[in-house]
Amino acid sequence: MTLPAGERGATRIADRVVAKIASQAAREALRGAGVGVRGAAVRGASASASASASGEDEIGPPYADVTVHDDVVRVRVAVELGYPSDIGAQCGAVRRRIAERVKALAGMDVPEVAVTVERLHSVHTGTAGRERVR
Repeated sequence: MTLPAGERGATRIADRVVAKIASQAAREALRGAGVGVRGAAVRGASASASASASGEDEIGPPYADVTVHDDVVRVRVAVELGYPSDIGAQCGAVRRRIAERVKALAGMDVPEVAVTVERLHSVHTGTAGRERVR
């Protein structure tokens, strides 16, 4: 016996899962822009991967916080970027990738993605991963 679609129930995707999708999408966008990042993570979760032996992964992972209401998601993501670079283009790529991946994987609309640049890493100083000079 097959029930009508309205009587079968609904699938609920946890906010944490949507946040992980957004973090991974931001990571993908930054890798596509040539920025090496460690593992993607969600605030409060330990999902970071170890740095690669080549030293390419020097910039910290993006962190996403989401607010879900029905099938609409608002995302805040914090990233670290290399400098000098086109910061606006990288933030735009992160916004687009998050909206695409959340829509594709969770079936939710993303009308707003707020990208915060928490830290810039200069390629000229060569101090990534080392202690600050005192």
